[in-house]
Amino acid sequence: MEHRLKRLEAVQTMVLDIGRLSSRTSDIREFIQGIHLALSRIMYAANFYIALYNNEEQAVQFVYFVDEVDEAPNPQEQFKLDEPGYAFTKWVILNKKEMIITAEEDEKLVESPELSAVTGTRSEHWMGYPLLDHQKDCLGAMVIQSYDAQYLYTDEDQALFELIAGHVSNALQQFQSVDRLERAVSERTALLKHEISERKRSEQIQKALYSIAELSFSVEDADELYANIHGIVDGLITAKNFMVALYHDDTEEISVQYFVDEIDELPAMHRFPLGMGMTSFVIHSGKAQLIDQDRLKNLISSGEIKQVLGATTQSWIGVPILINDKIYGVIIVQSYDAQNRYTDHDLELLVFVASHIAVAIDRLNSEKNLHLAKANLEQQNTALNSALHALREAQSELVRKEKLASLGGLVAGVAHEINTPLGICVTATTHLIEELKLTRRDIEAGRFADVQRDQFLEIVDQSLRILNANTKRAASLVRSFKQVAVDQTSDEKRPFVLAAYLDEILISLQPKLKGKPIKVQVDCPSQLRILSHPGVFSQIITNFVVNSINHGFEHTSEGHISIQIRHENDFLHLDYQDDGRGMNEEELEKLFDPFFTTKRGQGGSGLGAHIVFNLVTGLLSGQIRATSEVGRGLHYQIRFPVTLA
Repeated sequence: MEHRLKRLEAVQTMVLDIGRLSSRTSDIREFIQGIHLALSRIMYAANFYIALYNNEEQAVQFVYFVDEVDEAPNPQEQFKLDEPGYAFTKWVILNKKEMIITAEEDEKLVESPELSAVTGTRSEHWMGYPLLDHQKDCLGAMVIQSYDAQYLYTDEDQALFELIAGHVSNALQQFQSVDRLERAVSERTALLKHEISERKRSEQIQKALYSIAELSFSVEDADELYANIHGIVDGLITAKNFMVALYHDDTEEISVQYFVDEIDELPAMHRFPLGMGMTSFVIHSGKAQLIDQDRLKNLISSGEIKQVLGATTQSWIGVPILINDKIYGVIIVQSYDAQNRYTDHDLELLVFVASHIAVAIDRLNSEKNLHLAKANLEQQNTALNSALHALREAQSELVRKEKLASLGGLVAGVAHEINTPLGICVTATTHLIEELKLTRRDIEAGRFADVQRDQFLEIVDQSLRILNANTKRAASLVRSFKQVAVDQTSDEKRPFVLAAYLDEILISLQPKLKGKPIKVQVDCPSQLRILSHPGVFSQIITNFVVNSINHGFEHTSEGHISIQIRHENDFLHLDYQDDGRGMNEEELEKLFDPFFTTKRGQGGSGLGAHIVFNLVTGLLSGQIRATSEVGRGLHYQIRFPVTLA
């Protein structure tokens, strides 16, 4: 028991030593040597080594190796996993598992293809544990072995060795992190100066780009824009000599827009044809060009450039201004000083800036075009508004005329219908007058017998009944027509009982239905009283019924119309359905279009359904839907909010 306590204390001391060693030294070999010495205090460790694994190279490196028999490998050398030797160590690394082998087991493993290529002296007992990081990736292997049968490792030794391997793994991971950090710091430090200089230059470029972008919004004149761009470019590279020229591809000419030069004056011809000079060379090539004296000579020798106007330049950059992938112009900077030569870096910078200059120029041009387009658009809008106003007036007039035409049709029908009862009344009155004249004559002559009296009274009674019935019928027609006619010509709201009003509408439509085998069935709550536009209902039902008569039942011997009304959740639902000829899909899509009719040239205006659609969706703030199939009639579904009265 005392021995185990001492060993436990030794293990705890070793764990503390590992922590102190990892923080005290940066030499990994010194660290592992300290581990070896500490391990020797708790178990037999005459033969001990640690192999580190390089996953990228698929190789192992024996950074620390102490052995009584075998020679230590070079600690700087890496051994590929596919090379022969150290099979046990490689197996532990690749499988990330421990391996504990006795001498007897070692002889049997010779037959294994995986472990047959074992090199080195056979040991009596061999223990190897993988060194794993926190992500369970293998860092290497820690191995201890004994060539003496007197020193074999117990289960307790194996458990302690596994424990020590875990602590060594943590320490090694810390070493690798520190090493990576030091390398990263070194590399970062080397880049800092370069980054600082680049950052300053980037800030200058960014400031220049902001200034260019701001110019496109704040400057309205092209000359002012080019002058400001010159100042911005001069802040990035030496640009004492600066020119902006535009290219006109329709005439193949170049026009100078902005020109500042230390030696040459502005050319007398601001516009000249595309030729073989350096500016034209940029346009011909479509690329930015950096030209010094040597390259200029070569270009002249090759015939790509034939003439150079102005003073001899030492260094010259020409960059095309590209707008929508088309050459809009050229920006040129040049130097007459041999000490100030432009570089490829200056060329790249000017190309980059030129792309933003192109955006600014394009935006300025777009702004001008926008002002022109806006002026043209305002003129067009004025003309369109006038046309729209005239169209709306014409449409309103057509709708009004359609309503009056519908009302006129009712007038003609009602007038014809009233003629019958009135004619009967005239006939009955004439007959009664004649009988009264004969009776008065008989009475004055003294020939008026009781039989004649009774006959006269019977005639009077029949005539009065005929007059009463036909005058009531005429009065009913006039009353219904009067109410419907007034409502159709007015959009005023008033409370009314819907079922009774529908009866009035249908009575006024009797002349249209007379003589036709068409049955109209109405299903409406008898006491439903609403505050709405009765004229709208009259117009809707009238148009529906007339359309059914003229279109749906044109070629049928009989027909049926169903009108169903219900009130739900403050909404009125009106379903109108006939069983007429119906409509095909193409006709149904155009049903509510103005002037669409299947009776073109036969008296149809094509405004009936359109008027209904406008009344429902406009005045009633509702929805209307129509469904139909050929041979199966037409079905309207109307839904709109309504207030009960």
